[in-house]
Amino acid sequence: MTMVYHDDDGNVDYLRGKRVGIIGYGNMGSPMALNLRDSSVDVVLHEPRPERREIAIADGFSPIAIAELVEVSDIIMPLFRDEAMPKIYLEGVSPHLRRGQTLIFSSAYNLTFGFIEAPPFVDVGLVAARTHGAAVRNRYLSGEGYASFVAVAQDASRNAWPTILAVAKAAGALKVGAVELRFEQETELDLFLQQAVLPVLHQVVITAAELLMKLGYPPEAVFTELYLSGETSDYLRAAASKGLLKALDSQSLTAQYGILSRYERFNDLKLERLMEITLEEIRSSKFAQEWSREFNADYPRLRSLLKSRQAMDMWELEQQTIDSLRRDSD
Repeated sequence: MTMVYHDDDGNVDYLRGKRVGIIGYGNMGSPMALNLRDSSVDVVLHEPRPERREIAIADGFSPIAIAELVEVSDIIMPLFRDEAMPKIYLEGVSPHLRRGQTLIFSSAYNLTFGFIEAPPFVDVGLVAARTHGAAVRNRYLSGEGYASFVAVAQDASRNAWPTILAVAKAAGALKVGAVELRFEQETELDLFLQQAVLPVLHQVVITAAELLMKLGYPPEAVFTELYLSGETSDYLRAAASKGLLKALDSQSLTAQYGILSRYERFNDLKLERLMEITLEEIRSSKFAQEWSREFNADYPRLRSLLKSRQAMDMWELEQQTIDSLRRDSD
């Protein structure tokens, strides 16, 4: 049975007298630093980007050099973006690590694919929020918390788990439940969602919008019905709260019949095979190698893909719809 940890499993007092050093004040570094500080954890920060450093200072932090951070911290959280973290780790973190310290990552990506290798004398753990950074902060402040994954990849001290769970609790990551899994599983699941589920969602929504507008439905009505009204996200929120099956209860009987009776129409074996191929690319490191080349070349394909997507005519119609819907609320 897979372990799922909750608030009672973590003890923030375990962090008393210990200092947490956070590297990066971006998407995940900022909410983690703020959440831990608000839980009375001693936090120090390093941020190399001037614009983010200004934000950190405005939030009450005093960023320090990375070598100093590693020197004075008991727990080090490298929270920079995946593709940039290996160089920062190799040059600024690795040379200064000492026995008894703990590395806690928010993404297992770099360790899974060997871009970062921790020395055998430190503990290595994972506290990975299953949502974006803004929600990590907002749901901490609201008290509702967020779902997360936790893992221990290396337990040199034989006390890694109390540290991981204490940090997770202080950050709000145990409120909804933290699922224990292996580092490589977190990476593979995260990339699979990004590469096999979200592309399908984008394809379905864009295809539907283009079809409906081609057949004469007003763009304002099309975008509102498909996603701008929030009805779709409300359905997914119900699924997040009660489960996908029970989310059907919030739908009318007409909707329930329509969903269930037409489900098999879209049950294409080709889709399953495409998902299998995508997972194989992830697990074999083929995607990681591709993304590494893309990063080292300064993102040429990503720029091209974004430019191509942004050139689609429908985004201007979408923006006009957004402006029309929000006019009265401004």
